[in-house]
Amino acid sequence: MNIPRRLALAQLGTLAAALACALPAQAQQFPDKPVTLVVPFAAGSATDQLARALAQGISAETRQSVVVDNKPGANAFIGAQAVARAKPDGYTVLIATNTTHAANEHLYKKLPYDPVKDFEPITALGRGGQLMVVNPSLPVSSVADFVKLTKSKPGKLSFGSGSSSSRVAGELFKQLSGTYIVNIPYRSNPPAVTDLIGGQIDVMFTDMATGLPQVKAGKLKALGVTPRQRSPLAADVPTIDEAGVKGYEMTYWFAAYAPAGTPTAVVQRLNELFHKAARGSAASSFYQPTGTEIFLNSPEEQRRFQAAESQKWGRIIKTSGIEAE
Repeated sequence: MNIPRRLALAQLGTLAAALACALPAQAQQFPDKPVTLVVPFAAGSATDQLARALAQGISAETRQSVVVDNKPGANAFIGAQAVARAKPDGYTVLIATNTTHAANEHLYKKLPYDPVKDFEPITALGRGGQLMVVNPSLPVSSVADFVKLTKSKPGKLSFGSGSSSSRVAGELFKQLSGTYIVNIPYRSNPPAVTDLIGGQIDVMFTDMATGLPQVKAGKLKALGVTPRQRSPLAADVPTIDEAGVKGYEMTYWFAAYAPAGTPTAVVQRLNELFHKAARGSAASSFYQPTGTEIFLNSPEEQRRFQAAESQKWGRIIKTSGIEAE
């Protein structure tokens, strides 16, 4: 080996070492400009409420602006695709749910994004259950009443769904109760709830953050909750399982994802920021009133959790008889 070649190799080695040291140092300074949290659902949705609460905590910690950008529509395709195509520098983050990263791949034959290859998992953020709600004018006071009414009018009642969680919750109910209710899709849960209040649809399975305030205001009537345990926020509302639809259970989760190719050190820094924000006072304004459990993990743990959840949602969707669109 001649001397110039040795020098060139030595210089390359020095440069590589410098870059390796620079990345973690750069990550510690991250962010040094505004961060955007993309929400693939409408303003007022549970995902939106969580994102805004976390944004406050991250902004307070970093002294940088954290912007929440709502991109609803197409069952969360639009928002997820926007982040998948964003620059992988950590400044654009998707506040995702099981809709974008576990259910959609089983509900649609072709997605405009790959829930595995197009993203770097950052952390899980929370999980919770849904509420089965009806318009107060509907002549029912229990799940059993609703099942009886529906069976007397097959195909005449409708349920709104603004996410895969709400859609699959309704389809699972149909399958286990032996009823036929027509699905009406929405861009997000809040507009579906508005139509439910207005009487355009008859029933919904929606997150607590969106549905419970309307129940407390007397605008909607709660018949059941979707987990296997009652919610402390609505202790008088039975689970759908105990109300007679045996075997019924449905929950949902939130998580944060960066575009694929985001540096590992930046992903880890984001993980630290989200964890601290989730445990902060601003986020408690979301978790406690909505009955959402704080659920945090590492990027690798979220990767494994997502894979397991994709298999679970795939089984539920297949068993429910939903055909991929």
